[in-house]
Amino acid sequence: MVQERTLPKFDTASAQITKDEGLMLYEDMVLGRFFEDKCAEMYYRGKMFGFVHLYNGQEAVSSGVIKAMRPGEDFVSSTYRDHVHALSAGVPAREVMAELFGKATGCSKGRGGSMHMFSAEHGLLGGYAFVAEGIPVAAGAAFQSKYRREVLGDPKADQVTACFFGDGAANNGQFFETLNMAALWKLPIIFVVENNKWAIGMAHERATSQPEIYKKASVFNMVGVEVDGMDVLAVHSVAQEAVARARAGEGPTLIEALTYRFRGHSLADPDELRTKAEKEFWFSRDPIKKLAAYMVEQNLASEEELKAIDKKIQDVIDEAVEFAESSPEPDPSELYRFIFAEDE
Repeated sequence: MVQERTLPKFDTASAQITKDEGLMLYEDMVLGRFFEDKCAEMYYRGKMFGFVHLYNGQEAVSSGVIKAMRPGEDFVSSTYRDHVHALSAGVPAREVMAELFGKATGCSKGRGGSMHMFSAEHGLLGGYAFVAEGIPVAAGAAFQSKYRREVLGDPKADQVTACFFGDGAANNGQFFETLNMAALWKLPIIFVVENNKWAIGMAHERATSQPEIYKKASVFNMVGVEVDGMDVLAVHSVAQEAVARARAGEGPTLIEALTYRFRGHSLADPDELRTKAEKEFWFSRDPIKKLAAYMVEQNLASEEELKAIDKKIQDVIDEAVEFAESSPEPDPSELYRFIFAEDE
């Protein structure tokens, strides 16, 4: 069977998106797609090492959620598929690329690599290699925001945390424990399940007794929302509502975004388990092409304007590679730096 669940419908007329908002979302998704395509090229050319998990196909989730938040103020917790989350959060492409090259100019000083992007400046709490590892970390970030505001009396402490994880993580104990605490304490957090149907090689429907993950929110008296993760306008709309609830002190939201990765689990995955029919079903729902078509149909942008953005982003990616290649390796004398906090 190609598709077990019907993608939820979204009334695009209700989006009321402006031209600037549409172009912003389009540019961010194109940045993610072009960046990941270049990563694949660089990996196969031997410029990157280790595991590299690409985000192609899922761009609407990252852009839709993170662009509904305050850049540099709110927090984002990622997974091992973290490059595009970092880009959406505002980490410069050159710093993300340099990190993938293991260079000292990378956002984690060349020490994190593909799976451990981090940037305090941009509120990126890190990529996490262990499944569900980032969920309790995100809850901690949300807790400190609430504590600083309600106990320490800091009116500026109204940050919201977005926690991204995959469908496989929703079967992990940390998922249930953290959702329970978040609901009890009404933490300002959004749990975003990127359900791309596969946990490495395990089909989602075979791995859980309740495939509709968003329904699990009801157990914790939490708002649960299902959304078409291939429609950035739909994702952006539910994310804006969730952010508003969290910032108003109304507690967490569980968003299940039905999406699909266009490549294998990692660049080392031959991707032989997924059927051709399944892939074609999802390829036809490319979120970037969908938004581009909508923008043109609604006279919000011309094809020339969109092509200009494509060209602009390609230049950004090319510059990022040049920067990464020309950057220095971490100095061996600093091998033990950044392990412990340092005095300023």
